Amino acid sequence: MFREILKAAYPVKTAALVALCVGLAPLLVSSAIAQAVPYEIEEIASGLDHPWSIAFLPNGDMLVTERPGRLRRISGSVLLDESIAGVPAVFDQSQGGLFDVVLHPDFATTGEVFLTYAHGDLDGNGTRLARARLEGDTLQDLEILFTPSRLKDTAVHYGGRLVVLADGTLLLTLGDGFDYREQAQVLSNHLGASVRLNEDGTVPADNPFVGQEGALPEIWSYGHRNPQGLVVDPQTGRIFSHEHGPAGGDEINLMQPGANYGWPVATHGMDYTGALVTPYTEYPGMTEPLLAWVPSIAPSGMAFYRGGMFPEWDGDIFVGALIAGDAPDGVGGHVRRAD
Repeated sequence: MFREILKAAYPVKTAALVALCVGLAPLLVSSAIAQAVPYEIEEIASGLDHPWSIAFLPNGDMLVTERPGRLRRISGSVLLDESIAGVPAVFDQSQGGLFDVVLHPDFATTGEVFLTYAHGDLDGNGTRLARARLEGDTLQDLEILFTPSRLKDTAVHYGGRLVVLADGTLLLTLGDGFDYREQAQVLSNHLGASVRLNEDGTVPADNPFVGQEGALPEIWSYGHRNPQGLVVDPQTGRIFSHEHGPAGGDEINLMQPGANYGWPVATHGMDYTGALVTPYTEYPGMTEPLLAWVPSIAPSGMAFYRGGMFPEWDGDIFVGALIAGDAPDGVGGHVRRAD
């Protein structure tokens, strides 16, 4: 079981931590950990509008998504004025917008990037996946790889996090749309699921529900609420996610193909009205979280650390938090570590 350690007390300015928590208000880490594991904090760039994701290019530049629909480049600690051209139009309302940017594993050769974003309008929208080739400061040959089977009329709970797995397939998280939470238990739509795709958008033959009547073959796991953190341990290949609970019940999960993660049948959270979502915190046949936060911390970015610079943290998970949760000093944006 994970042991969680709260960190709080330094204003955020480090590129390494910004990479795991983009979108936070001031990020904080704890003085106790700072004394045990010395490091320096350096501001890389400022002036971004709701940054959501970051990707490091081979030349050291960074690509950063801004939720309103811009892809920006940071070069040599300078945020360039001009946005990357060729980004698809996004549905920019409430929690909708441009989400993840992920490099193709062979980016140095292909120049390809993957983007996730909210697509559609108020009458029907969902999380879309696309790929394009980055040439200079322009995206070329944009190709849509995935659009959910069922669109929603809410501008919240998109998921939108993407990782490339060791076999080259893509794993994408999708939210439940808030008003459609029961659909997270239904395999005939993509709400509240994760989907696994080949890099061209086709379905891998070994997906867990391929050939199952009434189930969409793209689905890899289900029973999710709003999963917006997704990381892979480079040593073991294990996949971890985090997702937003309701009022309480934010989770870290070990992702497994075919697993049902319980929402909304089982949760540690309450409805925002104070009513029970369900009487169950666990349920037979459903996978329990490795860690659940009550009260909520509103998890943001997520990173799995492997390296020798901070050996005390090797193998640990870092999660950005947007709100105080149970932080003893009541700070808002901060970082949690789970080992």
